[in-house]
Amino acid sequence: MVQRVNEQMTRHAQAPCGDAANNDNRAERLPDKRWGTGLRQAIQIKKLDPAAIIPAYKKHGDAGFDLYTTRTITIPPRSTAILPTGLAFAIPEGFEMQVRLRSSTGLKTPLIIPNAPGTIDSGYRGEVGIVVRNLSDTAFTVNKGERIAQGILAPVFTASFVEVDQLPESERGDGGYGSTGNT
Repeated sequence: MVQRVNEQMTRHAQAPCGDAANNDNRAERLPDKRWGTGLRQAIQIKKLDPAAIIPAYKKHGDAGFDLYTTRTITIPPRSTAILPTGLAFAIPEGFEMQVRLRSSTGLKTPLIIPNAPGTIDSGYRGEVGIVVRNLSDTAFTVNKGERIAQGILAPVFTASFVEVDQLPESERGDGGYGSTGNT
């Protein structure tokens, strides 16, 4: 399976890439002025709020690009809120954008992304919001312009469901919810 995925990604990466004007969003290997050659995918992005910050990768090899909030929002204790990014993305078909909390946010704040990773589907064109929950017993404020989460572009494989009367046997069978042990 991994070999097949790698072959598909390699073929996809070797396909010629057009420009944004003709909406050709195939992946390509490009020389990058800062970091050399890498696999990149064109993503169209629209600012919906003048305060929005276009994401960027901070360091060579980073999987995620930072997502910023466009408003200062105080989240009450034990409550959930959506932090606006002011951005809409055109994720190409065959990909999703995953939204995850930045590790420093998880370490230094009482915030979590309750549905982590959040998925932005290729067909969604609205504003991307970051769903966060304040786990503390006190209110927590996120300031405008703060990096709160990261987006990760990931390939998506769709399933073709086949109904059967019986599933093939496996070593595990129907054991779940701790059936493989506690350690």
